Amino acid sequence: MEDWNRVSTLDEIPPLGARIVHTAQGNVGLFRTAEGEVFALHDKCPHQGGPLSQGLVAGKRVTCPLHGWNIGLEDGQALAPDKGCAGKVACKVEEGQVYLKL
Repeated sequence: MEDWNRVSTLDEIPPLGARIVHTAQGNVGLFRTAEGEVFALHDKCPHQGGPLSQGLVAGKRVTCPLHGWNIGLEDGQALAPDKGCAGKVACKVEEGQVYLKL
């Protein structure tokens, strides 16, 4: 059975930035947009495994710091012309607390 696990506070994720959460399934990047939305992706670019949590957040995408691939935060998909998926993790924010469904 999958459960929601509190992993962070909203304040621990900088706007237009990221924070890493270590889980039994591997590292997950928590990304925060300028509007305060939070998304969670596996912290590996589908191209060559670069750390997405070290990339730049713009709009609803993150740019991999290694080779500049753009990954959509809503679904983890690489944006054209690139192909691949970082893998989305279910995430929610309630009363300033961030939860992942692991």
